[in-house]
Amino acid sequence: MDKKYLQMSEALQLTLKQIDTVLNLTAEGNTIPFIARYRKEATGDLDEVAIKAIIDMDKSLTALADRKEAVLAKIESLGKLTEQLRAEIEAAEKLADVEELYLPYKEKRRTKATIAREAGLLDLTRLILQNVADLESQAEKFVSEAFPTAEKALAGAVDILAESLAEDTKLRAWTYNEIWTNSSLTSQVKDEEADDKQVFQLYYDFSEPVAKLQGYRTLAINRGENLGILKVGFSHNFDKMTRFYQARFKAMNPYIEAAVADAIKKKIVPAMERRVRAELTESAEDGAIQLFSTNLRNLLLVPPLKGKTVLGFDPAFRTGAKLAVVDATGKLLTTQVIHPVKPASARQIEEAKKELSLLIDQYGVEIVAIGNGTASRESEAFVAEILPNHPEVSYAIVNESGASVYSASELARHEFPDLTVEKRSAISIARRLQDPLAELVKIDPKSIGVGQYQHDVSQKKLSDQLDFVVDTVVNQVGVNVNTASPALLAHVAGLNKTISENIVAYREENGELKSRQELKKVPRLGDKAFEQAAGFLRLPNAVNFLDNTGVHPESYPAVEALLEQLSISQLDEEAHAKLQALDITRTAEDLGIGQATLKDIVADLLKPGRDLRDNFAAPVLRQDVLDMKDLKIGQELEGVVRNIVDFGAFVDIGVHEDGLIHVSRMMERKRDKKTGRLPQLPHPSTLLAVGDIVTVWVTEVDVKRSRIGLSLVKPRELD
Repeated sequence: MDKKYLQMSEALQLTLKQIDTVLNLTAEGNTIPFIARYRKEATGDLDEVAIKAIIDMDKSLTALADRKEAVLAKIESLGKLTEQLRAEIEAAEKLADVEELYLPYKEKRRTKATIAREAGLLDLTRLILQNVADLESQAEKFVSEAFPTAEKALAGAVDILAESLAEDTKLRAWTYNEIWTNSSLTSQVKDEEADDKQVFQLYYDFSEPVAKLQGYRTLAINRGENLGILKVGFSHNFDKMTRFYQARFKAMNPYIEAAVADAIKKKIVPAMERRVRAELTESAEDGAIQLFSTNLRNLLLVPPLKGKTVLGFDPAFRTGAKLAVVDATGKLLTTQVIHPVKPASARQIEEAKKELSLLIDQYGVEIVAIGNGTASRESEAFVAEILPNHPEVSYAIVNESGASVYSASELARHEFPDLTVEKRSAISIARRLQDPLAELVKIDPKSIGVGQYQHDVSQKKLSDQLDFVVDTVVNQVGVNVNTASPALLAHVAGLNKTISENIVAYREENGELKSRQELKKVPRLGDKAFEQAAGFLRLPNAVNFLDNTGVHPESYPAVEALLEQLSISQLDEEAHAKLQALDITRTAEDLGIGQATLKDIVADLLKPGRDLRDNFAAPVLRQDVLDMKDLKIGQELEGVVRNIVDFGAFVDIGVHEDGLIHVSRMMERKRDKKTGRLPQLPHPSTLLAVGDIVTVWVTEVDVKRSRIGLSLVKPRELD
């Protein structure tokens, strides 16, 4: 069996068959969502994350193998490839380790040591190592035009020794491990004036063992350094390093000591510091990207407010608030501009109240969606003031991150060519409440604002991972092919921008599609695209009700046989009882399909057209407003989790600023009776998710700094 497969099997804890199956299915042009949903028997019920992990690791190991092959060929061409070196290179598990082994054989620019070798000083280096007597007089024999004195000849010989030590792979490996195990990363303030909000104050005089450094601290330090606010370095035990290096020599002299010091401080340690920082950053980036992905997934799964007419309210001070009313399907009904807050005059504000009330009555508005940007708090107070006159209407604060990005995009210009950017933003805010998934897919995921340090990580890795999350959620939820925008359709497995636009054009020309089979009439939508996409596309009004389920057309014959076997003609209570009592093992064998496939079919028959998002908490709707000044320590409130970060969660409790639940306030912790220690804190993402509705207690109110502290558990001092 391929060594690569064995490595993947061990690392991912999957069978060789699962790995081989996934890679073969991928090579055949199958997408991750399709494999996860409709090839469960073949993969052993692997989900999208596991399938992507196999594909990613295969690419990574292939790149590593290609680099090893190139390095081995280069060293062999130099006539310096030993069996031991070959074995070490082939056993290396990281690209960085391969490069370390290749370093001594790499073509390099001319160095001081190179020049010394060319001048014949290698023999003088050997004399230094032999610790011969009277090295100064011996050096006289090596004087040349390039090294005109004995002192300079000895310095050249030391350069040769230092470079030799600096390229010693064992010394480099030991130093690398020493830094990881025993060194600390440090930072000091470099330009305090550049940090006007004191964001990096914690890192003005900071030191943390490398092995214990948390990812978010790494990214914060990196950002502070890039902004010129911080100076970053390491704290090492140089005495220990020096002793270790010197231990390989039988005897010491000042020249060996100088070579060791030069190799450590000027060559190996700086190189290993760069490697360690790169690895710290990569690990921190991976953690931040994973957290962003989890937050994004939970945000996309916030349930839609189906069947509601919504007024989108994009707040502003001087230019006025932009309003947009959309009907229950998201269709734009009207737009308007009002001036509800100062510096508007009292007359303008009174006029704005009348205009908003008129819009609510005229269009039957049920919910006002207020963007959480500039002037949000003042606009919220304005809306709350008139809602007593409309008791059936409530409002919600909507995270408008990315709305302005969408509003200025080509997609928004195509949708609403005659509207201003601000009015498009109001439409986006309204639709974001109606159907978060359908609206958020129009926005670059990086602009949605549910991560930390997203601008400080690899943008390609971030984009790839977030696109994967969006694709996964869209296909898990399913898409109504007769109402979806091209932007949403483009995320369906097997479809792309062109095919999605063709579907919409076909729909506009021929009316809504009546069946999944009709999709084959769409230009450029061939058999493979149909196979990949069909099961994820929904047609609520289709003649065949299976076209509005997650059942794939390839399984329709099996479903028909199942319904005939159970004598089911309609999906009533009696049919549900029969399906719930089904012997999955025996029936799957009778029908000639897999058990996992049959379980999914039964789930779809029990809830045709089900929406995965219905399992999650709905948005919080409000009718009154809180001011930060009204908050009291110990006050109990209900809130919505807006963002999860490494150190806690930000929660919208109905005031302008989100409150922070620090991870230490998320759970009760009891000291161990034997050790007296508190248990380690879990990561906040294991306790809460974006979109969760939570009960919290206020622990801190700092109006001046706009900070609110919250607790997920009732503080004991309040009992």
